[in-house]
Amino acid sequence: MVSLIPGYGVPCDQNIIMVLLLLILGLVTYLVLRQSVTRITRTPVWILWLVMMAPAFIWSGWVIIYGKQAPIPALLVIIPFIVCPCLYWILVHIGRQYPTPEDAGSETDSSVSETTKTPEPVSPISQSEETKLRACFPWSVFPLHDVEYRPQAVICRGQLRSQPDIAYQTVREKIEANFGDRFLVIFQRDLSDKPLFALVPNPQRHPDGTPKSDQDLLSQPLLALALMVITLFTTTVAGSTIMGISNQDWQDDPSLLLTGFPYAVALMAILGVHELCHYLTARYHQIQVTPPYFIPVPFFLGTVGAFIQTRSPYPHRRALFDVSVAGPWAGLLVTIPLLFWGFAHSEVVDIVPDKSGILTFNALNPRFSMFLTILAKLALGDALSRGMAINLHPVAIAGYIGLVISAFNLLPIGQLDGGHMVHAMFGQRLSLIIGQITRFLMLFVALIQSEFMILAILLFFLPLNHEPALNDVSEVDEIRDIIGLITLAVLLTIILPMPRLLTQQLFN
Repeated sequence: MVSLIPGYGVPCDQNIIMVLLLLILGLVTYLVLRQSVTRITRTPVWILWLVMMAPAFIWSGWVIIYGKQAPIPALLVIIPFIVCPCLYWILVHIGRQYPTPEDAGSETDSSVSETTKTPEPVSPISQSEETKLRACFPWSVFPLHDVEYRPQAVICRGQLRSQPDIAYQTVREKIEANFGDRFLVIFQRDLSDKPLFALVPNPQRHPDGTPKSDQDLLSQPLLALALMVITLFTTTVAGSTIMGISNQDWQDDPSLLLTGFPYAVALMAILGVHELCHYLTARYHQIQVTPPYFIPVPFFLGTVGAFIQTRSPYPHRRALFDVSVAGPWAGLLVTIPLLFWGFAHSEVVDIVPDKSGILTFNALNPRFSMFLTILAKLALGDALSRGMAINLHPVAIAGYIGLVISAFNLLPIGQLDGGHMVHAMFGQRLSLIIGQITRFLMLFVALIQSEFMILAILLFFLPLNHEPALNDVSEVDEIRDIIGLITLAVLLTIILPMPRLLTQQLFN
C-alpha cells in the first residue's frame, strides 16, 4: 500500500522518484554547462544552473504539493518558460568573453563593443609574417581576398577554386611549413555560406613552442578503472533493490547482492560498449580522447551514464560522423538482444490507469514507442494482449534504459551524438535549424506524453552550436548519408507511439 505525505497529493514513492530525477537532471545540466559555456562567459556556472533549473523546480514543486491531478496554472507554465531562457541569454552575454576558436567564423563575433578593452591577440601574426601567410594561399586553389585579425584568431577570406579536400590539404601543408604547429587550421563556412580559413592558436603547444604534456586527472586509465569498479557496485546494489533486497538485507548477507548482478552487467555492457566504440573510432581517426568514464550514483539506477572527452579537434566531417554514429549503433546492437531476452523473461500484468507509464518498471505500457511495442510483442507473443502491461525483468530494465539513452543521444541537437551526425551530413548552419525544429517537436510530444516534459525543457537549454571540424567544408559520402538517414528513421520508431491501426492489427 502506498502511503501519502500528510497534506500533499502525490504518493511518497512518486515524490522520491521525482526528486531523484531532478537530481539527475541537475547533475547532467551542470556537467553540460561546465562543458559548453565556461569558455564563452565569465558568469558563474552555478547562477546559470539555477536559472536553467528554475522551471523544473517550480513545476515539480507544484506537482509534489498539489498532486498530478491538479493542473498547473497557465501563468506558472508560460512565465518560467519565457523568463528563464531570456534571463539565461542575458547572463551569458553580460559575462561574454572574447571569441573562442569555434566562434572564429561567426559573423556575430565582429560586433564586440568598441568601449570594451580588447586583449592582446594570442600568437599574433606580424606584418612581416603576413606576407608569408598570403603565400600559403595559391591563386589556383584559394586566392586570398582579406585577412582579419581577432583576439584569438586570424580569419582568411577568399574564393574556393578547387575541391574542398584539396584546398584544405594544400593550405594546411603550406601553413605548417611556414609556421610549424603554431596554429590549428580550420576550414569552414560563415553565416553567409562563404568558405573561410581560420588560424587559431594550437592548444597543444606552449607559448615557448614546446608541446604540452597531457597529465591531468581525466587522462589517467586508473581513474577510469576505479570509476568502473565503483559503478559496478552501485548498479549491483540498484539491481538488488529492484529484486526486492533491502540495504539491511544485503549488509547482513552480502551474497544477496548477486541478485542485482545481471542488471548491473547488462546496463554497464550497454553503456560501456557505447562509449568504447566512440573511443575506438576516435582513435582510428587519430583524435586525442580520454578513456570511457562511468558516473556512479548511490541511488535509483546506480549510474547516470558514462562519457569520454575529446582533447583534439575532429579532422573532417567524415570523422565527426563516424565517431557520433559508432556509439549509438554499438549500444543498440547490445541493447536489442538484452531487451528481447529481458522481455521474454518478464511478467505480463494488467494495465492500471495512472500506474502504467513509461517510468513504471513494474507495469510498463510499451505502446508509447513503436520500436518497443514491436520488440515486446515478438518476445512475449500472445501473452501481451490488449489491456496488458509488462512487469520488467531486471535485464529488461537495463535494456530499456539503454534504449532510452540511445534515443536521447540520437536527438539531432547540439553536442548530442545526433547533433554531431546531422552537422556532418548537412553542415553546421543547417544542423542549427534542424536542432531548433527538434526542440519544438519534442515539446509537442511532451504535451501529449507528460513524462517527457523535463527532457523537452532540458533540450531548450542545450547549446545548438559546437566546435566545427578542422575541415568543415568537405561533405561526407553517399554511404554515410544513407547510414545517417537510417539512423534518424530508427530514432523516429523509438520516440513515436505505435499507430492505432498497427496496434489493432498487432493485438487482434
